[in-house]
Amino acid sequence: MAKRSLSQRNRNVMMSLVGVVAGMIGLAYASVPLYDLFCKATGFGGTPQRAETNNSIVGTRDMTVTFNTDLGAGMPWHFRPEVPKMEVRTGVTYKALFVAENPTDKVVTGSATFNVSPDVFGQYFVKVQCFCFDKQVLQPGERVEMPVVFFLDPKLEQDPYLDKLRDVTLAYTFFQVENDPVLGDVSKEINQPAEAGQGGGS
Repeated sequence: MAKRSLSQRNRNVMMSLVGVVAGMIGLAYASVPLYDLFCKATGFGGTPQRAETNNSIVGTRDMTVTFNTDLGAGMPWHFRPEVPKMEVRTGVTYKALFVAENPTDKVVTGSATFNVSPDVFGQYFVKVQCFCFDKQVLQPGERVEMPVVFFLDPKLEQDPYLDKLRDVTLAYTFFQVENDPVLGDVSKEINQPAEAGQGGGS
């Protein structure tokens, strides 16, 4: 009886260990999207919030928003904000334009990441429209203007950590998208010679 009880306990311990290992593996796979959701919900790491519309009231604090742009390694574009900074009032919606240009003779696909600093502003910086993470395909020599519509939540005025802060920076970095099938398809269409009977007049 003692041997059977000991064997049963060993099996229970083994099953518990297997469950712990399986849980850790599952958590590892889920950690990235969960972390991303956490950042978007809380503004952690300077992640701005998203909203369909601005339903907040107009605040009383004036702020300076500075726009920074950067390019990832090997990205051949030119990328800049139309204006380097804006004076804004909390609760008011603003639109900023960013300009991207492909100076090369090839089709280049890019995607932008972003963050807000100081990080604490992430939970109060709300974007209504943004080109973040969308693939941008620029033809050779093409230049585009990309808008960002945003507002600063007036709730920041109640945050004691922000009493003396009047400057916030919104930064974007554009990376070239590698092995993008869209890039290959577009290049093929550009370089493919017209077949006989096509390309005629209207």
